[in-house]
Amino acid sequence: MSPKWDSLSQYRPKEFESTLQDEWEINALFAAENRSVKPKYYCLDFFPYPSGDGLHVGHCRNYIPTDVVSRFKRMNGDNVLHPMGWDSFGEPTEHYAVTHGIHPRQSTDQNTANFRRQMRMIGTSYDWSREIDSSKPEYYRWTQYFFLLFYRRGLAYRSKNWQWWCPVCQTTLSGQEVSDGVCWRGHEGVYRKEISTWFFRITEYAEELLDSLEKLDWPERIKIMQRNWIGRSEGCEIWFKTDWEEILPVFTTRPDTLFGSTFLALAPEHPLVGRLTADDQRVVVDQYVTQAGSKSEIDRMSDTGIKTGVFTGSYVSNPVNGDRLPVWVVDYVLPGYGTGAVMGVPAHDQRDYEFAIKYNLPVKVVVEDPASSDSVQEWAYTGEGKLRNSDRFSGLQSADAGIRICEFLEKNGSGKFSVIYRMHDWVISRQRYWGTPIPIVYCSDCGVVPVPESELPVELPKLDDFRPDGSGRSPLARVPEFFHATCPECGGEAHRETDTMGGFACSAWYFLRFTSPHHDEGPFESKSMQYWMPVDLYVGGAEHAVLHLLYARFWTMALADEGLLNFREPFTKLMNQGQLLAPDGQRMSKSSGNVITPDQIVNLYGADALRIYEMFMAPFDQDISWNTDGINGAFRFLKRVWRLYRDTYSASAGSTGYDPELEKKLHKTIKLVTERIEAFKFNTMISALMEFVNELYAKYLGGHWVNHTYHSCLETFLVLLSPSAPYISDYLWKQTRHAGSVHEQAWPEWNENLIVDQFVEIAVQIDGKFRDLIEVPIDESEQFVFETAMDRERIKQHLSGETVLKKHYVPGRVINLVTG
Repeated sequence: MSPKWDSLSQYRPKEFESTLQDEWEINALFAAENRSVKPKYYCLDFFPYPSGDGLHVGHCRNYIPTDVVSRFKRMNGDNVLHPMGWDSFGEPTEHYAVTHGIHPRQSTDQNTANFRRQMRMIGTSYDWSREIDSSKPEYYRWTQYFFLLFYRRGLAYRSKNWQWWCPVCQTTLSGQEVSDGVCWRGHEGVYRKEISTWFFRITEYAEELLDSLEKLDWPERIKIMQRNWIGRSEGCEIWFKTDWEEILPVFTTRPDTLFGSTFLALAPEHPLVGRLTADDQRVVVDQYVTQAGSKSEIDRMSDTGIKTGVFTGSYVSNPVNGDRLPVWVVDYVLPGYGTGAVMGVPAHDQRDYEFAIKYNLPVKVVVEDPASSDSVQEWAYTGEGKLRNSDRFSGLQSADAGIRICEFLEKNGSGKFSVIYRMHDWVISRQRYWGTPIPIVYCSDCGVVPVPESELPVELPKLDDFRPDGSGRSPLARVPEFFHATCPECGGEAHRETDTMGGFACSAWYFLRFTSPHHDEGPFESKSMQYWMPVDLYVGGAEHAVLHLLYARFWTMALADEGLLNFREPFTKLMNQGQLLAPDGQRMSKSSGNVITPDQIVNLYGADALRIYEMFMAPFDQDISWNTDGINGAFRFLKRVWRLYRDTYSASAGSTGYDPELEKKLHKTIKLVTERIEAFKFNTMISALMEFVNELYAKYLGGHWVNHTYHSCLETFLVLLSPSAPYISDYLWKQTRHAGSVHEQAWPEWNENLIVDQFVEIAVQIDGKFRDLIEVPIDESEQFVFETAMDRERIKQHLSGETVLKKHYVPGRVINLVTG
């Protein structure tokens, strides 16, 4: 039957794309089936913040590839869950509302509506029936439920401690949200402030969080970031005693240097500073503590910065020799590692050495430098060696001596072997309005009382003036009808907790809610959760490596221990997209005036051209700048596809000729497209589609297209193209009189017999040494072979950041990468 082209003799995507999107949703084409007999596939994008008024093309860098994978999996017979929702509680959304002079509820609803419209516009196949919003009571009711569960298990607790405080955000921050004195939203001037806050005891899972990384199919750089953040250290905890017999614990990884300790250094935030400060030193110590607290962490830890401190007027005794060591408060010791106290060993730690020289403190050598015989050092020797000046342990090598000294301390009740972690408990409190209320009340008789689960949700009241007032308290403290409460235990007067939870609490479990988003008897329906979880593919930016990803893993492990989950890791495979920068090479931002929106591109070229270009521009995980010439190339490719079907589909239908070379090319293309989607090699997948279209176009121009093979290629190509360019593929499918949608078709299979000798194995050498073996199409270019080799993990590891200066390619045999 001949196709009916109506008025669209030319490719004009604006005239059919939105109509097709409406049709897909009306027919629920992408709705996931709960507990289907099909294999399940859960594909998830990072929960986006609606803290801007719309998407730019950089945001599409992960939404489009995950859509391609989801469409591909459906066509391969999987039951696909590909949902979308909004991480709408927290400081980013509240800040947007303040900036625009509107309520966060209004800004959230406006922005999510626009995000949703843009995501539909670019052709995403989300199951919108599962949409969730973390700022709606039907969602945060269950965030509060989990808080109460953690509280019962001792994983949620309240403590007064030194916490990071952002003067711009006007709230506490967790350690993961602060780097070098800058908060996670880019505000400088973050400092430590003593304040009562709620914590989640993430440190209880430090060991598992570290060990389980080995089992995950995640980018190695993300695993390294988490390992470094968790920061496991083995060593010895040594118990120094004050003159009044109070124990002051110190952790060290070098107990072999204990005899060389000549002073004890406390962080300014250490809880014992006040008790250890003598009366005649109190004024100067208090002034110093205030001054040190205003410094950024990077300044305090700088190797080149001037080390400062002040003597407390107190001493402690060294448990191995009884030496009285002066206790100093110093700025280069931080409270976030170990006990917040270190033993000063000037001869064997460079910072201690510089400090000791400045303040005329003794330098006592206890580990011999094998390369020097000097008895007086002009710098610290930080290596290992033979001990001296260490009593019975003299003559031992450092490693053995460290073990022996720790055993001695343990036997004498003066220390113990210990493992510590750099990571500290998760500060969950925020002194802000726009967040999940913490379900706790305070009663003068009963103390801290959890709100009964039957009274959840504790709803966030409507508050017109929701900005912080500089008091350090949440704006909720200004709402009498919220603040005043009745004690659930005794019925007496009480008041509510006015802190809200940070937004990362909401995103720590949303992936579970998507499995049954309308379930109202619990946070999720158990059978649906067990069917869908864990997430098979999770895609988003690397900036949340030690924020959301770490919190979500902790949350999952805690729920598994409660018996609510039958798995302990939430995300089986993780992928991080590269940044898409503006044409000027900078990040896109309104303040820079370099934002390119998908609306602009779709209006000019259509959504399919945007999709093709986003994937074709560079490897998925590589940073790249937007280039208008690239989108023009994608548009020309789609116009060529359009012309082929308009001009040749009908005339080739019913023909009987056979083109064996073209059939081989078709099966080679099926293999390439299939394998490259599965491997997240979207740029070379698009290349394979383009090459095949060029082959068909050459047949067309040469007059070699009126045969059955050519027509069969046209039929199959629409299916191959459909995950990447869903609109043109479905429109052409319908125009060529096919029933249903192209997205309901089965994915084509290739015939191995037809691609024999179409691929060849190439040895990859680095500076003449064999490092890997790759398989490429036999007729691929040198550049393609080079790019394929450079994309291999083994090659990246062997290069270790080295630059490839030259490449030598022997076609079909070997490529040698020359680095020097």
